[in-house]
Amino acid sequence: MPDACAHSIPADLTLGQQLCFAVHAASNRISDHYRPLLAAHDLTYAQYTALMALAEEDGVSITHLAGRLRVAKASMTPLLRRLEEKNLITRSMEDDNERQKSVRITDQGRALLGTSCHATEMVFQQTGLTQQQADDLIALCKLVSGDQ
Repeated sequence: MPDACAHSIPADLTLGQQLCFAVHAASNRISDHYRPLLAAHDLTYAQYTALMALAEEDGVSITHLAGRLRVAKASMTPLLRRLEEKNLITRSMEDDNERQKSVRITDQGRALLGTSCHATEMVFQQTGLTQQQADDLIALCKLVSGDQ
């Protein structure tokens, strides 16, 4: 028996009209572009963004880094452990707070970030966006995420 509800869905509630789905699909597509480029450097996208954040602002707490990356603090432990095992970061107790650890990018981490940074340009080219479109999209995403 056909679902009676399926015939009464307003056009503005279809999947193709949903902002959340459009953003989700675009994010997945961009991640798909990054995956093979970063795999060549033995990095995941999450590891790559963590290194980028640390290159911008080094020696921060795990809580601060999680906030910058917009991820749960609990998800940081496995991510940071893998980066530390690769000697790309170090974690140490903060001088003024024994309960908090400070995270620093190593010289090896900076070097790897430098050799993998071409991935960002390659992904940008794969999107087919103009620089202005990319800038506008970034601005809109920052607006939605509250980063403005």
